[in-house]
Amino acid sequence: MSATGVTPIDFAADRAAVARAIDALVARTLAGQQGAVSDAIRYSLAGEGKRLRGILVRAAYRAAGGTQDVSALAAAVEVVHAYSLVHDDLPCMDDDDMRRGRATVHKVYGVPAATAAGMAMVPLAAEAAEHAAVTLGLRDEVRGEIVRTLMRASGAGGMIGGQLLDLEGEGLSLDLAQLERIHRCKTGALIEAAMRIGGLAADADPALLEAFSRYGASIGLAFQIADDVLDITATTDQLGKTAGKDLQFRKSTYPALLGIAGAKARAESLVREACSGLEAQQALTPELEFLARFVVARRS
Repeated sequence: MSATGVTPIDFAADRAAVARAIDALVARTLAGQQGAVSDAIRYSLAGEGKRLRGILVRAAYRAAGGTQDVSALAAAVEVVHAYSLVHDDLPCMDDDDMRRGRATVHKVYGVPAATAAGMAMVPLAAEAAEHAAVTLGLRDEVRGEIVRTLMRASGAGGMIGGQLLDLEGEGLSLDLAQLERIHRCKTGALIEAAMRIGGLAADADPALLEAFSRYGASIGLAFQIADDVLDITATTDQLGKTAGKDLQFRKSTYPALLGIAGAKARAESLVREACSGLEAQQALTPELEFLARFVVARRS
């Protein structure tokens, strides 16, 4: 047994498959392109990471009965996540020098190139999702819904809107409802989208798609709560990024509102909620249960 309380599952094969798909996407779309912006995109996509969102696409697809290789769809989701990290680290945002154990994109290529690279990665992700869906032979309406799902998660109603609310909340004393609103958008939206995209690719029925969405929304919020706890309990070396940033920017956090024990309890409650929803649909695979519990048990 692992710290998650369930039998550990090795996702190395999934992670490697997503990484190969990202490499193939870069080779297909950026071949022959030179300059700081293209180099910044390559750098951001090559960074070591958990690839959690891509793995969730694959796990949801398998849970819904899919049998093809959806790594290219998973890569499209990871492109959106990478873009969000590039912009999140900019001086006008969280102003961070380190991400995934190495220098952030703007420290290597400069702020203008990093800003432009992040902007370019959104349409790149949309094209990648469409290309992957066509390759999988999905119906036109499903292809359209996959791209819409990904773009909604990245836009004003998702990550961008959540980031703005987060910036506006710096130095303010937010209550729990306000904090959860921010993070359901900023962090949860793309994790929810990853689950839904996996289900869409497998032609899941509406009830299962809704359960996947609820699972993603719940573990997305749990992921952010765990991040808030780690920001004050882990070191910079452990995190691969600068620890203590929440305190530096005077952000409202779950540990500040609930205490560390209370924040952990809230995250665990969200994990149980996520798993019970899938269990009701007979779709709680060992993989998805492990991933939900990993979100709060992780150390980085």
